[in-house]
Amino acid sequence: MAKKSRTKSRAHAPQDGTPAAEGAVGHRQPCPCGSGKRYKACHGAPGGAATPFVARPFEGFHDECDLIALRELVPAATAPLTLRDGVAPEGFTGSVRLCSLLPMAAPAMVRESGDVWLGLQVQHQYGDPSRDLAAVLERALARSVAGEVGVVGVTEDPGPGPRLQDLVTDEPLEITVHEGFAYWIDDVEERDASVEAALEQADAAANPTVRLGSVEAAYWTNVGPKEHLRWVMPHDEDALLTALARVHAAGEDSVAEGSRLVGMFRAHGLLAPVWDLPVGTGAEVLEEPAARFAAALEAALADDSELTPEQRAARAGLANRQVTIR
Repeated sequence: MAKKSRTKSRAHAPQDGTPAAEGAVGHRQPCPCGSGKRYKACHGAPGGAATPFVARPFEGFHDECDLIALRELVPAATAPLTLRDGVAPEGFTGSVRLCSLLPMAAPAMVRESGDVWLGLQVQHQYGDPSRDLAAVLERALARSVAGEVGVVGVTEDPGPGPRLQDLVTDEPLEITVHEGFAYWIDDVEERDASVEAALEQADAAANPTVRLGSVEAAYWTNVGPKEHLRWVMPHDEDALLTALARVHAAGEDSVAEGSRLVGMFRAHGLLAPVWDLPVGTGAEVLEEPAARFAAALEAALADDSELTPEQRAARAGLANRQVTIR
């Protein structure tokens, strides 16, 4: 679901060969936009990309953390979107549905009903996923009004323009996590055997996932030999690492018996701590411990005292167990 990179995507690196500042993108490193090019040949090159790289593209959304989770971690989920006043073109009478993944990783689809489905997990990366999504959404809305049905996408950098924050209302997402990809055809009445077979194949690749209800943007998943809790958090990275170190050193970072905080992903400017869970844990038993952990973390975030040697060691260990995926 995600292309891994060890890029630390915060600031632009010097182009004269001098070392990059802490947290910056080295000019020889992969570009954090996900293009596969070196930074110096992509967003680090003068005029090298029409859309500036945005390290935190969903900042400002109430559910920024869930958007990141649905884009990078959750295989099958949907949520309705509401367009801002004046965004829908004249004649658009359908609805807009946000989907973690669409068939063939399509950026968007216009359905027979005229509804627009917008996909988060896509192949293209042009520096600002929010701008990409907005460009695709605008095209899909126009095609819906024109009566055109099918896949909608972008084949080149859309350049400057509105972002998703400009087109949809900022309200809590009503997220439904699905067991598989049957939502791809939940508006289709007649289904042939080939479609059912394709769905069965897709479902086989989807790891069971559950969104916790006691905290925000935390998802249990079963990946076969292991179970994990993956939790996207909204806090500043440095402050979060320090708070996690305090909680870990105090022995308060367990979310289930036998669980272990093993590291974290960095995605779209935020961190997502990951716990290994014993096989058979399930999601339900995590609810109360997750809420308790959240309370301990908030207290640690408010603590501005100097770290103890044990806490500093814990922080260093956590900082070394990060993988940047976007």
